Amino acid sequence: MTQRKHTRPLPPATTLLLGVALGLLPALPAFAAGGGAVLPVLAGLVIVIIGAKLGGELFERLKQPAVLGELVVGVLIGNLGLVGLHALEFLKTDPGLAILGEIGVILLLFQVGLETDLDEMLAVGWSSLLVAVLGVVAPFVLGWGVAIWFVPEESTLAHAFLGATLCATSVGITARVLQDLGKSQTREARIVLGGAVIDDVLGLLVLAVISGLIVAADTGEKLSSGAILLIIAKAAAFLIGAVLVGRWLSPLLFRWAGRLRGHGVLFATALVFCFGLAYLSGVLGLAPIIGAFAAGILLDPLHYRHFLDRGDHELDELVKPLSWLLVPVFFVLMGIRVDLATFRDPAVLGFAAVLTIAAVVGKMLCALGVVERGVDRLSVAVGMVPRGEVGLIFAAIGSTLKVGGVPVISPKIFSAIVIMVIITTLLTPPVLKYTLARADRRAKGRS
Repeated sequence: MTQRKHTRPLPPATTLLLGVALGLLPALPAFAAGGGAVLPVLAGLVIVIIGAKLGGELFERLKQPAVLGELVVGVLIGNLGLVGLHALEFLKTDPGLAILGEIGVILLLFQVGLETDLDEMLAVGWSSLLVAVLGVVAPFVLGWGVAIWFVPEESTLAHAFLGATLCATSVGITARVLQDLGKSQTREARIVLGGAVIDDVLGLLVLAVISGLIVAADTGEKLSSGAILLIIAKAAAFLIGAVLVGRWLSPLLFRWAGRLRGHGVLFATALVFCFGLAYLSGVLGLAPIIGAFAAGILLDPLHYRHFLDRGDHELDELVKPLSWLLVPVFFVLMGIRVDLATFRDPAVLGFAAVLTIAAVVGKMLCALGVVERGVDRLSVAVGMVPRGEVGLIFAAIGSTLKVGGVPVISPKIFSAIVIMVIITTLLTPPVLKYTLARADRRAKGRS
């Protein structure tokens, strides 16, 4: 019988220093006032980074993903006004912080792409492909239906975008759970991870199509079937073109950069490649994160092997420090946007609850896509449930898109999405642990 591991409390001195720091945080905006545009950003970074690290630390001690701690801290900061504390309201509207958060999410998708092996993704088998397709179609339809039922006053585009936010699967969270359980090499794990990656690619295509429709509607263009097909073709052409051209361009770019002998050349070249494709994606009317994801997929270690031979670190190791700074900014700001006052309306709570049920049921239908024998279908389905950071990215994009000056994702829809993300992400680790243990018991019983 294993002994339970106790979480190690923070040292008293550290706790005291953190308490003093938290007590001084509300005063930072006042000190920053009148100091130009950069001082509020600096004050905001101090607040957001401290909050993110404390929240992440707490949730990791509770055996939960750090992203949830960052999100919850953001929710708490964003709703201090409900108890009469308004000193941090500037965090909701500061454009400098918003830009840093957007760069953070671009880096996040770039990292996801770096960790994705394109050849392995194409060779994961029919089960992963079918699981991914069902994991996009079923949640999309259910999410659209829930939106029509609970928020009929919203536009059709808002209903469709809400369905799109349910398509996502957080491959990072599921991978971490499987790794912690020592199940990363099982057939269930391979199907789940392959399906989750394909799921995200398909989800990004859905996001590109619906975002394009929203932009077209905002400019007064007619939403004909031809226009929809054009957007689909544009998104597919960008991803396919990025893969084909990028595989040829990437080695040339890094070979040229290899002639430079200064410090940080590999890191700078990678960022140029990432930001360049993200910019191109945005120019074409697609989300910049699609370009960042494509850039990460395209960068093979073979392209920059000469940098490694002369002592540089692996690219993902170089990107991590910048991501550690900026990615939490995005998640805290997402939490800050959640207005808890909207939940005073019981209808909004009901909306969040039904949306969460639709999100879970939609992914559970993925089990129908497992065609291999001897695979625990329930574990595969549960592994596809967490929305995590990807669901938040979709919601964030929706909150910035407008038709006639009105955001497509209203505050109450955004708040409901965040609640759905939190619940689905919290549910997955313990439930997946149970289903995998149950599958092991059944396998031993048959042997």
